[in-house]
Formats: sequence, C-alpha cells, structure tokens
Amino acid sequence: MFKIITKSSRSKARAGKLKTSHGTIDTPAFMPVGTQGTVKAATWQQVKDIGAQIILSNTYHLYLRPGIKVIKLAGGLHKFIGWDGPILTDSGGYQVFSLAKLRKITDEGVTFSSHIDGSSHLLTPEKVVEIQSIFGSDIMMPLDECVAYPSTRAEAEKAVIRTTKWAGRSIEIKNMKYKSKGELFGIVQGGMYKDLRKRSAEEIKALDFPGYGIGGLSVGEPKEMMLKMLEVSTDNLEYEKPKHLMGVGFPEDIKEAVKYGIDLFDCVIPTRLARHGAFLTEKGKEIIRNAKFEFDFTPLDKDCDCYACKNFTKAYIRHLFVAKEILPLTLMTIHNLRVMTGLMEEIREKIKNGLI
Repeated sequence: MFKIITKSSRSKARAGKLKTSHGTIDTPAFMPVGTQGTVKAATWQQVKDIGAQIILSNTYHLYLRPGIKVIKLAGGLHKFIGWDGPILTDSGGYQVFSLAKLRKITDEGVTFSSHIDGSSHLLTPEKVVEIQSIFGSDIMMPLDECVAYPSTRAEAEKAVIRTTKWAGRSIEIKNMKYKSKGELFGIVQGGMYKDLRKRSAEEIKALDFPGYGIGGLSVGEPKEMMLKMLEVSTDNLEYEKPKHLMGVGFPEDIKEAVKYGIDLFDCVIPTRLARHGAFLTEKGKEIIRNAKFEFDFTPLDKDCDCYACKNFTKAYIRHLFVAKEILPLTLMTIHNLRVMTGLMEEIREKIKNGLI
C-alpha cells in the first residue's frame, strides 16, 4: 500500500507512493477538501489540472445529505460525484462536535441533532465504518473524540480512552465485514499533553492499522505547541506507515510538518480564502479587492503555471470580484490550490535531493 522511495538524512521526511484502488499518490501530498462531494467553485477537471491526486470528503455531511441510499444506488461515492481518483473520507467526528446543535457522547457513540433539520442520529464506530464502506472510500477514518483547545487534562484523557475503544471496535468491524473495502487509518489524539499523545499513539499502534491520522491539532494552539505534539505523536508510531496530519494546511505549517514524517495534508483554507477574495503568494496572502491591484496587469503570481495566472491579470480578477461575478471565485480557487500542489511538488523534489 505505502512505499517509501526516498528517506531524508536530515529529518523524518520522506517521499513515497501510496497505492489505492483508484490510483497511486505521490507523497507528501495535499488533498483539496470536497466536503460535500465537490471542491467549492471548481470542476473535477480543474482539480486534476492543478495536480491534485486525491481529495477529501466528509462522512458527516454526506451521511446527512444526500444520504447513504442515494450514494449506494449511484454505485458509490466516486460514481456519484464523478471523481475517478482516490478519496479519503474523514469520520465526521469533528463535525459532530462542532456543528451539531445538540449532542450526547457515550461509550456507544454520539447521538446528535442534524445542523440541517434538527433530526436525531446516532453515529457509532461501527456505523461510521459501514457508511464509508458503502461510499467506497479509498482511505477511511474511524470515529474519534477531538477535544477543544484549551482543554483540561481530564477531558483530554477521557477522549484518549474513548478514541482507543472506538478504534478497536472500528478495526474489528472492518476486518469482520468490510475487509476488501479500502483502508482504515487509526487516529491519534491526546490534546496538548505530551504523555497523553504518547499513550494514544502507542495504543493506536498496537491495533495495527495500515496508516494513521494525527488529530486534534491546529485547533487554536500556538504553532510551537502543535509541532511538539506532532513530534511526540509521530515518534511513537511506525516510521514505515503513512501518516495524515488532519486539518493542517498553511504552507508554513506543511513545510515544518513534513520533517516529522507526515505524508498527507488537508485543509479548507486555500479554497475558503479564494471565496473571500484572498490569493496565496510566496509571501503569504493578498486581498484582491485592495486598490493597489486596480491597475495591476500582472498575474496573481508571475511564477505560477495555473490557468488563472496564465490567462488573467490581477486588475481583471479584481474587477470581477468587485462586480460580484462568480468567475473570480473559480480563478482564485484554481490558483490557491495550485499553490498548494506546487508546494508539495517542490517538497517532494527537495526530499529527493536531500534538501529537507
């Protein structure tokens, strides 16, 4: 499933290949987020053209709408949405905790009220695996409990205990009923407590998942703390298995995280920034509405090879955005995603050349 091609002599960074039933991914890789089965403001062809190899979709949202029945009758998630590449689906656990109007967490699972219509639902570890198996996800994530930042030690420890229990139930049902349906990764939690991170990693490792997600980071904590928690998490997992740093997607964070052996990244930031009029550059983000771009007839980034940069200027895209047209949302989405996939290409090349 996962093969390391080049190991860094400077850090835990590596360049590899992650094989799935819908294609092989060159890692480290960034996954555009297609929460509800679409990358907002972009077509699948545009997503492919910018070099994306895998997308991330969300179990919680797709379970609620359009629902399991529709996706099953369509022949699975790939056929339903028209994307023929690999798909990673997260468990929906974070969305249950952050979006549900009412929720009750027990050892059985999570009972919650839909943020759409208020209807009541119960998600158990077994149910989450079943849903993602029906979707036909290439990589699945188990139900876990993510604590907020800051959280007390007691809260974080309780979440670790429950996450481990749910992980055990998840891999048991996967091996029993859905062995041929994609790969199930285990998730490490532990809040911002080193010993709990170590404990969680060791407990999840003992369950022998084929890969891992590092959860509960980039939830408001300082960057230095995030990296410390990332380090202790990866130090206690097998180096040879693939690792996904969940929800982390700022370029500067990715550049640091690959040094700890992270292979997959996802984040809504590039597409969300685009829809709010911000485009990414090497120096950070710029706001296209700014007056300084009114007569700027240069591309968003002169070194970018995306469709938007090869064909349009800042002045034109600014005009469209101010005029409340739809096209600039697509153009900036294409650009921002290309910045991310281009960054990953650069990182892979640097690893192969011994520069990271």
